[in-house]
Amino acid sequence: MKQFFERRHSGLVIGYVICYLLAFEFLETRKVDHWHMVHTRLDDAIPFCEYFVVPYLLWFVYVGAAWIYFLCVQKNMREYWQLTISLGIGMTLFLVVSWLYPNGHNLRPELPADGNFFVQLVRALYRVDTSTNILPSIHVFNSLAVAVAIDRSEALHKHWLLQKASWILAIFIILSTVFLKQHSVVDVIFGIVLYGCVFFLVYLRGALLPFQRVQPRRRDRIR
Repeated sequence: MKQFFERRHSGLVIGYVICYLLAFEFLETRKVDHWHMVHTRLDDAIPFCEYFVVPYLLWFVYVGAAWIYFLCVQKNMREYWQLTISLGIGMTLFLVVSWLYPNGHNLRPELPADGNFFVQLVRALYRVDTSTNILPSIHVFNSLAVAVAIDRSEALHKHWLLQKASWILAIFIILSTVFLKQHSVVDVIFGIVLYGCVFFLVYLRGALLPFQRVQPRRRDRIR
């Protein structure tokens, strides 16, 4: 087992991503007799704001660029596998929940036909991404996984501005899920709780990884 984790196995990870996308597409297009609608009063109180489409779309770059960095640039094998396994656990559990508990929401507003550029981006997003299979929010889970990986990276220890910017982007991505009416507050909470459990197992307990646990380095400046 330890020999397996001495390599990054990028081909295996890419193969998993392809399988994940195929499984997600199947879940999106399958016929379901009953969808469990996710909704709270707080969802109704949160206004729609089309400008949050920018951080929402930046999520794809954020997660992809971070994984490529840990794959190709930084040398720490443990950090690479911590991020990769965290993402894999969250995405797999998302598929399982979506299969066993078909869910969705009816929060999306009617967009004006003559809306601004950002409204048109949201309209395009709504067309390619349905309002089903939303629990837990993978946007939330993966954003937290990347933010934590960057924050705990030894190679990025001195680049504290980058680490702070990463957290700010992650927070805006999380907010975007509810302000765009892509997710319910429930999806966000479940995404946070799920990542908290994965963080405890992968980072704090060192489970699933054959590496000796190490304590994060102390900051040599007050942030």
